[in-house]
This record gives sequence, C-alpha cells and structure tokens, in this order.
Amino acid sequence: MTTDRPRISARVRILLWLLVVMAVALVAVALTTRSVLLRDVDHRVDRLLAQETQEFANFVDQGIDPDTGRRFTSPERLLVVFLQRQYADPDEELLGLVAREGAEPAIKTQARTAPVASPLAEDGALAEIFASGASTGTLDRSSGEVRWAKVAVRSDPAAAFVVAFHPASEKHRANEIFTMFLATSGVALVLTTGIGWAIAGRILRPVRVVSSTAAEITEQDLTRRIPVQGTDDIAALTVTFNAMLDRLERAFAAQREFVDDAGHELRTPITIVQGHLELMGDDPAEREETVRLVTDELDRMSRIVEDLLLLAKAERPDFLRPEPVQLAELTADIFVKVRALGDRDWQLPEVGEGEVELDEQRITQAMVQLAQNAVQHTVAGQTVRIGSRRAGTRVELYVADSGPGVQEQDREVIFERFRRGTARRGARGSGAGLGLSIVRAIAEGHHGRVDLDTTPGGGATFTLVLERPGDAP
Repeated sequence: MTTDRPRISARVRILLWLLVVMAVALVAVALTTRSVLLRDVDHRVDRLLAQETQEFANFVDQGIDPDTGRRFTSPERLLVVFLQRQYADPDEELLGLVAREGAEPAIKTQARTAPVASPLAEDGALAEIFASGASTGTLDRSSGEVRWAKVAVRSDPAAAFVVAFHPASEKHRANEIFTMFLATSGVALVLTTGIGWAIAGRILRPVRVVSSTAAEITEQDLTRRIPVQGTDDIAALTVTFNAMLDRLERAFAAQREFVDDAGHELRTPITIVQGHLELMGDDPAEREETVRLVTDELDRMSRIVEDLLLLAKAERPDFLRPEPVQLAELTADIFVKVRALGDRDWQLPEVGEGEVELDEQRITQAMVQLAQNAVQHTVAGQTVRIGSRRAGTRVELYVADSGPGVQEQDREVIFERFRRGTARRGARGSGAGLGLSIVRAIAEGHHGRVDLDTTPGGGATFTLVLERPGDAP
C-alpha cells in the first residue's frame, strides 16, 4: 500500500532553498571573519614580541648607564634601567629575570598591564621560560594562553629579558564579533524569510493563475485565456499556454465537426439499407434489386471507413515511406493507370527528369484521385492533362481538366473533410467528400501542398507541390 507524499508548493521550495543558501553563505562568512580576526591577533602578537625583543637587544649593544656614563657592567642594572623606560601595551608583561641558585629566577623588575595574578607565576612558568633554549614559545595555563619571547643576557649571574603577551582578551573580542555577526545573520534570515515569501508569491502568482485556469478548462469550455503581463519567462509561459489552448480548441472543434460529418455520411447508407430491407417482399426480382442496392450502399460505407482510416493514419509518422524514385518513370506509370478511368482525351505534355525521394504509392494514390475527380467533372472526349516538372528541389505533379472549373467560394471548402463545395462542378460525383482531403494529407506529408488554379481555356488544375530538400539533382 502506497501513501501520497505531502505536497510542497514551489513557493515553499524556493524559500527553503533561498534560506539554505543564505544560511550557508552567512555561516561561511562568519567563520572566515573569525578566522581572519584570530589570525590578525596572532600576527599582532608576533610583531609586538619581535619589536620588544629587538629594542632590548639594541639597548644591550648600545645602552649607557645614566649614573656612570659607561656601558652596563651589571645585568641587574641593565634590566632595571631598560624596564624603567618602557610602557607595556595592554595585556603585555615585560620582565627582567636574574638567576638564583636553587630557586626560580628572581624578578628584579617588571612593567606590565596584564592582570595582577600573572599566569607566569604558576607552576614554575618563569623557571621553564628562563631555562628554555628557545627564544619564543607558548604556555597553556588555567587562565589562558601566554605567548612569550626571551633575550638572554650573557653575564654572571645569568639574566634574561622576557616579554609575555596574554591574547585571551583579544581573542575574546574576536569571538564577540563572531557571535554578533551570527546574531545579525539570524535577524537577516528572519527578514529574508518574510521578504522572500512575499516576493516568491508575487513572482509565482501568474503560475498559480495558469494552474487554476488549466484546472477549470474542460472539453466543453476551451475559450478561456490567461492575460499576459510583462515580458519575463512567466509571460512567455503564459503565451505558450494560450497558444496550446488555441490548438486544443481548434483540434476539439475539428474533432466534433469530423464526428458529426462522419455520423451524417454513415447514417444515410444505413438508413437506405434498413429501409430497403424492411420493405423487401417475396418477389425474386424485387429481392434481387434490394440486394443490389444494399450491396452498393455497403460498398460506399466501406469506402468511407477506409478513407477515414487513411486520414487518421496520416497523423502517424509511418504514414509515408519515401525512397528514391525516377520522376519520369513515376509520371509515365501514373499516366498509363489513369487512362483506364474514362474515355477522355488524355495528354502527357511534360515529364520531369531526375531522381526524387518520395512515397511512390501515396503519390500515385493522390494523382489517381485527382484524375478521378477530373473524369467526374468532364464528359467523353474532353481533355485531361497529366504531367510533372522540377524546379530545384521542388517537384510538381499536376492534373489539368477542361471542365467547368471550381468557383471562388469553393476553393478552400473542397479540401475539407465531407465537404463538396456549395457549387458542384457536375452531377456525377457520389463520393463522401474525402478524396481531396486525402490528396492534401499526402502532399502535406511530403512537406508540400496542393495548389488549385484555373486551366487556360477553362477547367481546374490541381498541382502537388512537394518540397524535398534531400532530392538528388
């Protein structure tokens, strides 16, 4: 048993993606900012330690005792004089250490702005720094990290200048900025949620209109259209949707008309058959005549059904099977076949040359249908011309009769299904009005058309104009 998954609207999905992208971006920016701030703290501490140690090293090389006017001879005096002239930066300690036998080095003097309870007084930190062979290092103490640098003084007793920095407050400020950035990002996300919800709703409003309109459209009402607003992608979608509705409306209208016409055409022979069968008596001659009439009507129904199936197949991609054909041979074969349709003055005035690619059987079917129409609308002895010609990649095959022609108001009507025109060209036609529809379907299947012109001297000329870009020259 399957359950329907909950439906999430496009508006919600757009908003969720927007929030996810913004949240990831803001967190990435916040983490990057924090990393940059902490790196700046480290760089500033390194510069400060290097500056302080360099100043002391220069003082050792060049310093003069103000009391004697000579170079310093005592490490204690050197450290005292130097530190008296220093002002420690915030969170900085400047220490002068002198070795004491069996104990931690004594702090002879110091200058600092660090907390009074210095971590350097914990767990032998001063002894560790004093004894270290390195000039810089880091101590991890309970109160925080301590960065230090040392300059040893070659003397007896041993002495050293130590500068220590406590970066905890600097890093705390960096973390405060990071926290503030996250809080600001949270507020921005909340505002973005509201603004994004409103904007997404405004953008998707035409889509909802399209959806609601599509839901209200039925086979009985295809007249509704969606108003087009703007020139964006939604407007383009609306135009495409309206065009689809236009095609659907025409298709349904054509379908209804086709069904009505087909029903009308099939109803007539059925009524005739039913009527004759109901009135048929016992007289053998009458029964024979009734059977003949019924057979004729059934044959006509069969032809109508076959033509309808052919027109339905014309919508399928396998309706045509084009292959290379010699145009001259095709024209000659058609001419030979149509001469048996009636006692007419059949003429073959011109024949196109070369090889073309088309469906030989369908073209023959169309030309025979046109010739049959010509026979129906002419009398014995009148001229009917069959021919073909080429113009580049275009192929033309035509049937020209010398009958009464086609009146102007009938030129488009006669190509429609079950339509024979308001003014018939003769009284011989008894078809269902599907012949020229089939001819047009075959022409359009070859990417062509059927042209109707007046024959010089009177009559009608039907021309199959076939566009075949792949034809051989």
